Amino acid sequence: MTHPAPLQPLTDLGQSIWLDYIRRDMFADGSLRRMIETDGLRGMTSNPSIFDKAIADTELYDEALRAELARDAHQSNQELFFRLAIDDVRQALDLFAPVYEASGHTDGFVSLEVSPELARDTDATVREAKALWRQVERPNLMIKVPATREGIPAIRELLEEGLNINVTLLFSIERYRAVLDAYLDALESRLAKGQPLAAINSVASFFVSRVDVKLDAALEADGSPDALALRGHCAVANAKLAYAHLQHVMAGERWQRLAAADANAQRLLWASTSTKNPDYPPLLYVDTLVGPHTVNTLPPATYERLLHTPLSEVTIDRDLDAARGALQTLERLGIDLDAVTDQLEQEGVTAFSEAFRHLLGRIDERRAQLKAAS
Repeated sequence: MTHPAPLQPLTDLGQSIWLDYIRRDMFADGSLRRMIETDGLRGMTSNPSIFDKAIADTELYDEALRAELARDAHQSNQELFFRLAIDDVRQALDLFAPVYEASGHTDGFVSLEVSPELARDTDATVREAKALWRQVERPNLMIKVPATREGIPAIRELLEEGLNINVTLLFSIERYRAVLDAYLDALESRLAKGQPLAAINSVASFFVSRVDVKLDAALEADGSPDALALRGHCAVANAKLAYAHLQHVMAGERWQRLAAADANAQRLLWASTSTKNPDYPPLLYVDTLVGPHTVNTLPPATYERLLHTPLSEVTIDRDLDAARGALQTLERLGIDLDAVTDQLEQEGVTAFSEAFRHLLGRIDERRAQLKAAS
């Protein structure tokens, strides 16, 4: 008897589960293929921190480093990194190719991020994204671009040119509105020029748990009963109201005109979905955010837990009045959500940049060790 894939019920509800992890041994040991074929995994995301742990903390990449240095001993550490990362991403993309085809080119994506050092440089982001797109040369690639103020025009330009974009580091509803507008602008521009829309896909990666980490600290500092009662509720409320905005836009004439021209919706992707507070349910940022036109990308531990926790109901549109009330209470308490999300964006850019620099430093150490041993 063939058993249904454990993630299929979520797929049936319109939510795709992706894995927020990549490492070279996943291809050799068949674990990624199993996740796709047996579990129903629909895609994968990566970031500098993930590659830092994979490349810097294991010897899995030494052979590839030797080969790359033998090919070109003068390439920079950053060039070396992208060579290794692109090889991993290509292997993953090829494994997800059947999902991409079976879904009508709306799933089966793997994300590769531009250098986080470019988060404040629009033109350099565009150049590097295009270069990575050409090098990877797979239709189910998504290029990750942070949703900084400087990133928004880069995102719009890249989408208009036909690249698939994963818009990352989103924390605020206001910035998400700007991202969704940029997506619609890009599609409208293509439509006006008679260019096809059907092959373009994008997700807007809305970070969840980190919002609670910041706000819980502020609520505990306030200490009032109203403040303490909000702990662990604000991040989900923030995400639900972002989804409500997506639903509002999709019901409007602007989107309907694009949908009639075969445009794909820009899905909301829930990122940072592992629970940071051990007192909270481990799937707090998963089972509360189930709904159509969404993706949830999970780190391995959260992914494994989800496999053994069947979810079969849409929850994203529940308790919207309570979600609005939570954010209104924050305002009444004098906690500035916009200031918190601005800080989270800056900290995210800084953390990814530091991980990237650490990774390049470790690659430099490893190339020196390999040279000495040769």
